[in-house]
Amino acid sequence: MNPLSVFSAAIIAVGLALSGWLLGQSLENSRKPIRTVTVKGLAEQNVRADLGFWPIRFVATGPTLETARSNLELSEKAVRAFLAKRGFKDTEIEIQNLRVEDRYAGYNGGNYPADVRFNLNEDMLVTTDQVDALAAASRDIGELLKAGVVFSSDSWSGGPSFVFTGIADLKSEMLTEATGRARDAAQQFAKESQSNVGNIQTANQGVFQILPAVDIPNDRPDKQIDKKVRVVSTITYFLVD
Repeated sequence: MNPLSVFSAAIIAVGLALSGWLLGQSLENSRKPIRTVTVKGLAEQNVRADLGFWPIRFVATGPTLETARSNLELSEKAVRAFLAKRGFKDTEIEIQNLRVEDRYAGYNGGNYPADVRFNLNEDMLVTTDQVDALAAASRDIGELLKAGVVFSSDSWSGGPSFVFTGIADLKSEMLTEATGRARDAAQQFAKESQSNVGNIQTANQGVFQILPAVDIPNDRPDKQIDKKVRVVSTITYFLVD
């Protein structure tokens, strides 16, 4: 037999044997279960509200529409002076609604005294980034009562609300923190199971939440200036030997 032919046949035989071994290894590895671990990473940051809203509703009455309107104007001037004294600009104050009610036109009109026949309600909204000044002003509202301004019951109990609008500036930093904490949890699990953390299989960055800094039962969270931004990321890692 030609020596070259013998050498070629040997090469082919080795190749077939190697291919068979690799195929066997591949089949063996394919039967191994894929091991993963799913963990959560929490990131929180304390922030302060950067925008405040204060809806103010006041009321005026009178025996005639003209008298009621004049009384309402006096109340509006008193409210504007009160706000201006505390540094709020006219551009931060907006009249949103004015309602006029003739109580004699209703079904029970005869039950009202003549001097309160006309009832006028005006809604004023203060929108400002001066959140501390807004909170302080709402605590001094008693001065308006002394000036004769009459508030509707819902306006008196409502008070200002505060929001935080800067989540976009925190997202990158907080997601990095949440991801890092998730990986730390995965590494701890892998250590206990004598494994190693591999690549990410799936990841869910989670939803950003703006919560009150202090959780007070039955309290409206929008009333607090201090907030807490929270995000929980859920990540699944492969576990490798």
